[in-house]
Amino acid sequence: MDKLLRNKKAILLFIAPAFILFTAVLFYPVCRAVYFSFCNYKVNYPIEFVGFKNYVLLFTKDKTMRIALRNSIFFLLFSCVSQLVFGLLLAALLTNIKFGRNLFKNIYYLPCVLSSAALGLLWMFVFTPKLGINQMMASFGWISDCTEGPQWLFNTDGYIILPIIVISVVALWQYVGQSMMLYMAQISGISNDIYEAAYIDGATKTQAFVKITLPLIRPMVATAMSLNAIGSLKFFDLVYNMIPEGFLGNRAHVLATHLYDQAFKYNKLGYGSAIGVVLLVMCLAVTLFINKVVKCENYEM
Repeated sequence: MDKLLRNKKAILLFIAPAFILFTAVLFYPVCRAVYFSFCNYKVNYPIEFVGFKNYVLLFTKDKTMRIALRNSIFFLLFSCVSQLVFGLLLAALLTNIKFGRNLFKNIYYLPCVLSSAALGLLWMFVFTPKLGINQMMASFGWISDCTEGPQWLFNTDGYIILPIIVISVVALWQYVGQSMMLYMAQISGISNDIYEAAYIDGATKTQAFVKITLPLIRPMVATAMSLNAIGSLKFFDLVYNMIPEGFLGNRAHVLATHLYDQAFKYNKLGYGSAIGVVLLVMCLAVTLFINKVVKCENYEM
């Protein structure tokens, strides 16, 4: 085995399939998208190089871009904070129970593996004014009529409109199981001897969680926050399926939906590529920032 590991040709042979797949599926398309972002590119039309024109239009004259950027940043902040808090809370609770742990793990993780398109349609009916929550509120007498209840998916008042907040909560419900599973995997790797020593010294369970668990799972916190940040920035499915097309104008756009409209609805592939490059840069910047802020140290567990 040692001889094989020192053989550079063997190493290249094993790396080649993954490298070719990575280049063909990810690296090459990204490079092409960066190039197209500097072009006026439409299907069935010749490609015209326009330099930074798309980016200038994007940040100076595109009002929808400002709204989409604002909504995406809200998704980013809400997702990172809520997934961290509720994911850690569920992980801590499920780690300390003896009976029904696997059942609850499966219940909380199940929404993660379901289709976002199907869940979007499901929750759209739940929040439709004449159905779901408003009908339940009317049956309890909290409101006199379904239409007098909150317009969950149709209210456009406020800096961050109500539909975006509702979709953020639905996204939390769908993906909190992923964060929970990551934290539980890290917590289960901590030796019980550490906790027993802390309890002998008089530490409570809360103190043990704060002083032992949180520092030891910090690498996983950085990983989970990075995944949540990237997922929230490229958020598309629930927004596209829960909000009726064109009903709210451009108030409910996020970066991914704005990219989709420009590239595929209006055939502005170069302009859409520019939005995609902005999205890529934001994902990289946020990931670097999280890894910088959540400093990780290696401990023996």
